[in-house]
Amino acid sequence: MAHAEGHHPHADVQPGAQVQGQQHPLGIYFKIWGLLFVLSLASYLVDYFHFQGLLRWFLIIVFMLLKAGLIVAVFMHMLWERLALVYAIVIPPLLLVTLLGIGALDGEYTFLTRGTYFGPDTTAPAKHP
Repeated sequence: MAHAEGHHPHADVQPGAQVQGQQHPLGIYFKIWGLLFVLSLASYLVDYFHFQGLLRWFLIIVFMLLKAGLIVAVFMHMLWERLALVYAIVIPPLLLVTLLGIGALDGEYTFLTRGTYFGPDTTAPAKHP
């Protein structure tokens, strides 16, 4: 209603004074940028050192999740929000990624098991013409 009555929200402030909002320390931004750089470097080193199989994908996913978590926490200012709000936004994607990882492991196990049981029979004697 203050705007409807012609009252400016900062009318009580002295002329020339600045209205200050919440200030976040710059040091945290520099530390997070550095950590993002280190995590990106680690992601590239996974390819450089030719990691293969589940270890490769596990490391890539871990580094990706850590980078995404840092970006969300700091650059969306979630570090300064209530813990309940942070949990409401962060926990569901983490649970989803966990369930996807479990499903991927189960799929890999099923694929390998089928190869073992439905593969060529190596116990039968070789047939000679």
